[in-house]
Amino acid sequence: MSVINLEYLFKPKSVAVIGATNDPRNAGNIVMRNIMAGGFMGPVMPVSNQAEAIAGVLTHKSVKHLPKSPDLAIVCSPLDEVPEIIHSLKERGTRGAVLMGSGFASMSPEERLDIKSTILSIANTPDIRLIGPKSLGFMVPSLNLNASLAHSDLKPGKVAFISQSDSLFATVLDWARAKGIGFSHMIALGSRIDVSFADILDYLGSDPLTRSIMLYVESIKDAREFMSAARAASRNKPVLVIRPGQALDTVLADLKLKETGDHRLVDAVYDVAFRRAGMLRVENIDGLFDAAQTLGTPKAVYGKKLAILTNGTSAGILAADRLLAGGGELAELSDTTIEAIDNILGAESWSRSNPVDIPFNANGKAYSDVLKLLLKDKGSNGILVMHVPWTAQPDVEVAEALTESLKRVKRMVLTAWLGSGAADESREVFRKADIPTYDSPTHAVRAFLYMAEYLRNQELLIETPDSLPTDFFPDTNAARSIVAKALDEGRESLTEPEAKDILAAYGVPVVETRIAVSAKEAVIAADALGYPVALKLRSPQIPQPYDVGGVLLDLETPERVWEGAASILARCTRERPDAYIEGFTVQKMGRRPGAHELFISGNVDPVFGPVLSFGHGGMAREMIQDTALTLPPLSMSLAKELVGRTRIATLLEGTPSQLPADVDDICLTLIQISQLIVDVPQITSIDINPLYADSEGVLALGGKIAIAPFKGEGEARLAIRPYPRELEEIVSLKTGRKVTLRPIRPEDEDTHRAFLASLSDEDLRLRFFGVVQRDFDHKDIARFTQIDYDREMAFIASAPDEDGNLETLGVMRTNTKPDNTEAEFAIVVRSDQKGGGLGSLLFDKGIRYTKERGTKVLSGQTMIENKAMQGLSKKFGFVVTPDPHDEDLVEMILDMEKVGE
Repeated sequence: MSVINLEYLFKPKSVAVIGATNDPRNAGNIVMRNIMAGGFMGPVMPVSNQAEAIAGVLTHKSVKHLPKSPDLAIVCSPLDEVPEIIHSLKERGTRGAVLMGSGFASMSPEERLDIKSTILSIANTPDIRLIGPKSLGFMVPSLNLNASLAHSDLKPGKVAFISQSDSLFATVLDWARAKGIGFSHMIALGSRIDVSFADILDYLGSDPLTRSIMLYVESIKDAREFMSAARAASRNKPVLVIRPGQALDTVLADLKLKETGDHRLVDAVYDVAFRRAGMLRVENIDGLFDAAQTLGTPKAVYGKKLAILTNGTSAGILAADRLLAGGGELAELSDTTIEAIDNILGAESWSRSNPVDIPFNANGKAYSDVLKLLLKDKGSNGILVMHVPWTAQPDVEVAEALTESLKRVKRMVLTAWLGSGAADESREVFRKADIPTYDSPTHAVRAFLYMAEYLRNQELLIETPDSLPTDFFPDTNAARSIVAKALDEGRESLTEPEAKDILAAYGVPVVETRIAVSAKEAVIAADALGYPVALKLRSPQIPQPYDVGGVLLDLETPERVWEGAASILARCTRERPDAYIEGFTVQKMGRRPGAHELFISGNVDPVFGPVLSFGHGGMAREMIQDTALTLPPLSMSLAKELVGRTRIATLLEGTPSQLPADVDDICLTLIQISQLIVDVPQITSIDINPLYADSEGVLALGGKIAIAPFKGEGEARLAIRPYPRELEEIVSLKTGRKVTLRPIRPEDEDTHRAFLASLSDEDLRLRFFGVVQRDFDHKDIARFTQIDYDREMAFIASAPDEDGNLETLGVMRTNTKPDNTEAEFAIVVRSDQKGGGLGSLLFDKGIRYTKERGTKVLSGQTMIENKAMQGLSKKFGFVVTPDPHDEDLVEMILDMEKVGE
């Protein structure tokens, strides 16, 4: 993952077209005509040995004959010629290339892998960045650059679109042109042998010309890179995604054309990944642009209550119906608002409720006056203003009046002007004023609901989790020993008692279970457990013993156990004579009358790694189909969000005849299973069904675990890097005080807020290079405490105060570039802790961490008068020089390769 040299792709000063031709059907001719017609201001150099001029431009025989080195090369030659071309381009110093030539689609998988390896080894990426093969190219309207095979007069805008599909690239292009929507970038990635979704997200996430990013995704190659880039980008600007879903998964599985392997993609996993990354998934192209238009504004929606203002009763009802069907709510008008509108319109002239139905012939002033009153009402999260055309009605005049009244309004207002003609003119008025506008109530309401959903996803990124219990100490060694023993025996699964021993080692309450190979052993096991017991058949050919009557409950005597075992064997022999009988499972009866039956399962997705599922369990699990998925690692907040996405969550809240279930205990169990999958990566699947849950907590009755050999660290399988507990250490200050140095956690929000409040004005000024406000809100603190450990690190120094409460004494932060070439640092220590050696300890911790992850350079800036920081950095080998761009700052740079010499 890297943004190195991407500026040569998307901000080139010169372009070469390799394989240009005068054949109008050839890619080399199409892209030449598009570049020239677009008006790109830099040199355009066609390379061809077949024609003297193409699209009015003189050609050059080869790359070697070019008059200057091109920043960007559009390679339209057949793919088998590409390696030699890339070699020539590299010698000329070209840094970006788009591979459009034919041949990739017709290759066998082995041939594709071979040509990919050859091209990448020659390009030595990121020396030359490559888009494609099989790419339609890209467009940057602000540069008048159409380096694509799609003809268009696309206008500049603030939206970027990245597509994995060539056909959707062209479709969106036509759709946007018809709607008059502009773009900052349009990019067709093709087969992605180099530049990926993650690279583009990193690049566009900091691009000032891009306000929102739209993706069309079919498959992801590196889940962790994608999630890391998507989470970083979505913290800065809206990221929207469209994916076809189950139909795509079925087609790809049947045709076995997936680039990610011959596995069946699960759309639900992609869905939860998008949500976890703070992105918004939409259903179709219309929804993509509706959402982008709304989310691209600086005005936010903090709920799903909408006020509707319209001059058409039916239109208002349609909008309200769409709102309620989509999970939104009609805002309730306050008495003050109703009375104020009465004074303007008269109590008999409007609906006196929401939707606010004003007279059909209301003019611009009436609309504006009523809108101002709705803006003052705090009962709504947004306002939709609709207008139905009437004869001689001044549509544009109303639009202009509303635009004038909304100039300095911070609340979200959407408009829907129905019809065409004058309505088109009105919508153009709104577009120029940057007010979201739509041609139907359905599109407007959908955009509002998308925005509410997007902000819920964003809140998940910055929500402060509840603290985990301090007494959760899993016996990881015991769990690993059980799995290792089973693997040594050549087994692919654990027995139920072994599975329950592992669950118990991770703090999950389980029903005691024994294995018996005969009726006699079953009676002995039942005597040891104590009655009553449950008796279950064990057979690899019968995964669900209920299906053949292989389960008996509440057996209260040895005789009943003996007779039950005989009856189970008789039924199984009669109904499944092919089945091999291993024996029986004997289980202590779990008495939890009225408890809910849940399930928790974990599997390993080929792309996103471990995935947890939760929902309504028991025998009816497959019929009820009440399941929600999530990606580990989990916090209490994320676990509660997972539970809340199931239908059974409503029952867990309790009924008039049943106490609420202990949801915190359910969430803790989810976290325990999440941690188990990380700690013991040999576990390939786990299934707890049923998991009883009531007001007393949870109890696992059934447990299955499948295993397989695994080499490496368990956390490497995760799409999101978990908290790096291995980086914790205890150090001593000069005073002898013991201090813990550890990565920051989301749960540190309260102590970090207190830490920032304890800093002096001078500390803050030197840390943030100027005067800053002290009232850090939740969103600010969340950015400090909820970090992506793959890219950021914040080591805090904490210790108990005189009352035994933990306090933060200092923090060392590093922010690493996606390609790991450089990390920037910042450090601040509380004033009353200076002089005790804490700054040096934090500095040393940050340097060691940066060195271990292989970062090449560690750099930072500080104000020129901060001599203490400059002295400390020199102590650790930093080179301190004046900042060439700011005379008030100095730069501190450390070559990590020299550390330790």
